[in-house]
Amino acid sequence: MIKFTLAALTMLASSMAHALPNIQFSKLDLTQNKRLIIFVDNANSLSGLAAQVNTKTNGQLQGAIESAGFKSGFGKTQTFYGLAPFAQITVIGTGSNALTQAQLQDLGGYAAASTPDNGKAQYAVITDALNTQVSTPSAWVAMGAGLRDYHFDKYKAQAKQSSPRNFVLHSSNVAAATKKYSDDLKYMVQGVHLTRDMASEPGKSIYPQSFVDRVKDAFDDIDNVDIKVMKVREMKKRNMGAILGVGLGSIHEPRMLVINYRGGNKKDAPITLVGKGITFDTGGISLKKNSGMWQMKSDLSGAAAVAGTMLAVASRGENVNVVGVMPLAENMPAEDAIRPGDVLTTMQGTTIEIISTDAEGRLLLADAVRYAQDEFKPRMLVNIATLTGSAARALSDEYAAMVTRDWSLAQNMMQVGETSGEAVWPLPLHPNFFKQIKSDIADIKNSGAGNPGASIGAAVVATFVDKDVPWVHLDIAGVDWLNQPIAVAPKGSQGWGVRFLDQLVRQNSN
Repeated sequence: MIKFTLAALTMLASSMAHALPNIQFSKLDLTQNKRLIIFVDNANSLSGLAAQVNTKTNGQLQGAIESAGFKSGFGKTQTFYGLAPFAQITVIGTGSNALTQAQLQDLGGYAAASTPDNGKAQYAVITDALNTQVSTPSAWVAMGAGLRDYHFDKYKAQAKQSSPRNFVLHSSNVAAATKKYSDDLKYMVQGVHLTRDMASEPGKSIYPQSFVDRVKDAFDDIDNVDIKVMKVREMKKRNMGAILGVGLGSIHEPRMLVINYRGGNKKDAPITLVGKGITFDTGGISLKKNSGMWQMKSDLSGAAAVAGTMLAVASRGENVNVVGVMPLAENMPAEDAIRPGDVLTTMQGTTIEIISTDAEGRLLLADAVRYAQDEFKPRMLVNIATLTGSAARALSDEYAAMVTRDWSLAQNMMQVGETSGEAVWPLPLHPNFFKQIKSDIADIKNSGAGNPGASIGAAVVATFVDKDVPWVHLDIAGVDWLNQPIAVAPKGSQGWGVRFLDQLVRQNSN
């Protein structure tokens, strides 16, 4: 009976929560398109195709904008009805500055948010006159619309489930925009949706093996990809006592999912991405409070972001070698669970005293980053995790915390964040932090070292990263799950990290 139930849950988890929106690119047909979305700058001026729309309404559109006192600051939105011959026209402000790649995505998100949560009606989005130096801007707008058009409602009654939205984008270069979106940016949307799906699923549906099954299904028929699943037996052979220790309290055995995408030259060292995958985090013996524990289903978001990034990169065939390493475990209290005061021996041989079983993510990363270095000799190592509440308290939901040993690399990561639309801010890694994690009975301890918590967590991970390896630690605890929507995402899982990591890969491809 148990086997049947778990199999059924795995099948349930493997279905997509929400299909991608229907997006087309074409020339504007004012006789067919009756629901329009138009972008206007801070002067409320209408140019290009928008000017044609105004002419078609006998100037009523411009008059309505002025009469309403519309303020066209970036993202400001207002919808007008009854401007014949159109059923409705929505105007969205773009501000006065040249639009960046991230801002174009935001505009697409605002466009999607201005429409109903179903695809019964088609909306025409006019993008030909946007003030930007970004090539194929309408494709980036389409990506933003695709990111915002996400709903995790698969468990609701069918009548309450949303249908994908329906957009046709009108640009100055239809062919180029179509190619850019269809051959590239669409896969980014898919990667983010996969990440959000994984983080939104109930913990009973997503556990280490079902995570593996779901991700493997997503990579069907994608070229140049090797997938390895490491089970308990091999972890024991490699002495991965940290990962194994975290998983002791769960009926679900831990796993290590490794996706090796070989898109570059065979001799080129890969970029390696390591994501924390705690499929549900009770805190273990150091049990969390009930308030908000439900959200710990998303403690796998780092691993999910790595999976989503790998899907986007491999699907578009990026000319680069990238490896994704996802250590997976469920942190539960049970008679076999590790206790505070226990000592675990890692793959590296370094021993860790457990001060809190709720500081478990860094234990997964300890073995995973060691494995990633030994196995793949990466030219850059990036780990990503919902690691500490301290990161959220320090930086709120505006920035992910970023730690690295190299200030020039930190500056580069901030630029990656600005370009991608997923901002990061550096936190220090002072030598004293390593003194704070020294243990009286083991080599190091996993917690209990006081402030600053986010940097202490990074110091634990850094203990297992060779100093000559370019390394970036991302703590996404504050940005991963939001209680209010943003331009490119509804409330809930943001799928944070896919856009950042994808941009990092783009800038380091061949």
